[in-house]
Amino acid sequence: MPTYVALLNWTDQGVRNYKDTARRAEAFGSAVQKLGAKLLTIYWTVGPYDLVAVVEAPDEETATAALLQLGGVGNVRSTTLRAFGREEMERIVAKAAG
Repeated sequence: MPTYVALLNWTDQGVRNYKDTARRAEAFGSAVQKLGAKLLTIYWTVGPYDLVAVVEAPDEETATAALLQLGGVGNVRSTTLRAFGREEMERIVAKAAG
């Protein structure tokens, strides 16, 4: 399944409700699963982003739906990156090399 890395920042609402962050992460994992995707891991970070989530989804539409649901709650804003594993990158390089 394709992998997506979501860089998350708390909104003002999210910061006010920081005590619920672990519960919210668990709820996000459950919501993602209902869409047919999987929350592989989530990290709380220090620096320009407050959290980093790694999600596997069958396609971009599913990943986008999951992150729209997450953003719709109002606690975070996201920047999402499509990530490629080693085997995927090897196939990409082979195609590019002809």
